[in-house]
Amino acid sequence: QVQLVESGGGLVQAGGSLRLSCAPSRRTFSSYAMGWFRQAPGHEREFVATIIWSSGSTYYADSVKGRFTISRDNAKNTVYLQMNSLKPEDTAIYYCAARTGGVYRGSYYLPINYDYWGQGTQVTVSS
Repeated sequence: QVQLVESGGGLVQAGGSLRLSCAPSRRTFSSYAMGWFRQAPGHEREFVATIIWSSGSTYYADSVKGRFTISRDNAKNTVYLQMNSLKPEDTAIYYCAARTGGVYRGSYYLPINYDYWGQGTQVTVSS
């Protein structure tokens, strides 16, 4: 069973930056897309960003556009989420996710359309 391993969370002041990383536990694992979701206490898990491995196409939630950047390193089979201009409302557990199906699987924005998940990494932004 493949696991997604996240790293890079932590505590940062508002306006600061963090970079999250995610890689599969099995190097030969391949997926159609990998992305990030987040969940704050008392809230549902929400989409943050996703990237398509083959094309490099990216998709973002409106709340993070212009501040967050998702990227991939094909050689390392790793996805990154660069988070700049962080706000207290960005505080959440951030989860890496991967999906093996293409567009036929449905919206990139819904957690149900992803097959593999990481354990999550805490991001806390202080005001």
